[in-house]
Amino acid sequence: MSTVNILLSTFVLSVMALVVFIWTQRSGLFDRSAQGSTVIFAPGEIGSAEDPAAGRVPPALSAALDQRARADASSAPLVFLFLVCAFVWLLVASVAGLTASIKLHAPDWLTAQPWLTFGRIRTIHLNAVAYGWAPMAGLGIALFTLPRLLKTELVGTRYAVVGAALWNVGLIAGLVAIGAGDSDGQEWLEIPWSIDLLFVVGGALVGVPLVLTLLQRRVAHLYVSVWYMGCALFWFPVLFVVGNLPGLHRGVEQAATNWWFGHNVLGLFYTPLALGAVYYFLPKVIGRPVQSYNLSLLGFWGLAFFYGQVGGHHLIGGPVPGWLVTLSIVQSVMMVVPVAAFTINQFQTLKGHLGALVHSPTLRFIGFGGLMYTASSVQGSLEALRSVNAVTHFTHFTVAHAHLGLYGFVTMVFFGAIYFITPRITGREWPSQRLIVAHFWLSAVGLGLYFVSLTIGGWLQGRAMLDASRPFMDSVLLTLPYLKARSVGGALMGLGHLVFAVHFAMLLAGRRQVHSRPTLLQTS
Repeated sequence: MSTVNILLSTFVLSVMALVVFIWTQRSGLFDRSAQGSTVIFAPGEIGSAEDPAAGRVPPALSAALDQRARADASSAPLVFLFLVCAFVWLLVASVAGLTASIKLHAPDWLTAQPWLTFGRIRTIHLNAVAYGWAPMAGLGIALFTLPRLLKTELVGTRYAVVGAALWNVGLIAGLVAIGAGDSDGQEWLEIPWSIDLLFVVGGALVGVPLVLTLLQRRVAHLYVSVWYMGCALFWFPVLFVVGNLPGLHRGVEQAATNWWFGHNVLGLFYTPLALGAVYYFLPKVIGRPVQSYNLSLLGFWGLAFFYGQVGGHHLIGGPVPGWLVTLSIVQSVMMVVPVAAFTINQFQTLKGHLGALVHSPTLRFIGFGGLMYTASSVQGSLEALRSVNAVTHFTHFTVAHAHLGLYGFVTMVFFGAIYFITPRITGREWPSQRLIVAHFWLSAVGLGLYFVSLTIGGWLQGRAMLDASRPFMDSVLLTLPYLKARSVGGALMGLGHLVFAVHFAMLLAGRRQVHSRPTLLQTS
């Protein structure tokens, strides 16, 4: 069969599968009760916002609230452990990232120590985010959310405690190895494979309570957040093990597998965890089910259908089969389907409740993150096109896009979820409205400056490299002002992270109880 026929068949099959899925949803074949979107609420709770932590609900719901309180109590110590680890790695990643950013426009700064050279400190930053902050925060959120969704207590927490310990020991060993110059030499897969064994065992142990709790569920219907979070926990081990098997991939195969892993760890691990959080916390904050449950399922299956081969568009122009790159471009463009489903659903659900964005810390971060999911996904589909990729490839434009997704979307959603979760696992409210506001604006403005500067600088860099009449150094020198602006943006983001961590420490040190006056961004 020719390459064209393969690509055409893949495209037609994907579209037909989506059409059949939409028909089954419209026909109610998978959910005859059509009540899937309401299972996260107790009977009579719709219309009552569970935000902030001190929010009141009708007394008639006491039995359901007691069950929810037991679910929260069962996961609280474990979730607290994961969030503390997440805060530590967030600060480590921030310092390493800012150091690497400054060294791009001040290369003679901090050159006495080998581990502070750009190649090592930038890799330390990437791995502290990819295997420190993001998994610890995402898994902590999942461990809190799933017992609530399954209406049961978390089972087997001891396995996850041991798993978290092994995971963090592995990350510390991996960062030390990278700092010492020992690396596997593949982006996102730099940590030596012998250390990766700790991640494999640790991750498996973390997954045990989630499986055991799923088996003890007390609900007949699995809400869409369970789909997202559950599949993320099954997809990631496959990605990680295949990507790290020593000696399995060589040469061009290694490059293809590298980007298969690098893109999918974002799209099939961090993204489902974040989307699952949005689909749970957004309705809970406003007290209203998602507008269209069918659209939420369409978004899930669209992500599962189309994302698997997206990473190949990073190999445009490389010595790889043309059909592989073209298939990746097709699937990248088709990602507009699940993204549109999510965006429309989020807007329709928030319609009439936009005022909650003014006062709810959780919703402000999650709403911003949802917008960035749409923006980063649309930009990613455009960047996959050969005409655009010819300019942006090997430039800072790609770095801007990566941060829009992993920071603007995933991290901001995780921030919002943590603002919701922390009072419920500590019994204490956030002490300062001003620090929440400062955290949001430092992060949002810092990201905006970071993204805009690298997007413009990266595009100009690509155009300069394509101009055969200009020396390569022109493409380097013209980026300097934009790299300095990037460092300013990164410094603002890092300051926001410090504010967040200090506020978390203040909460732990204070005595403000969960049933005292709630912490809102604005009261009226």
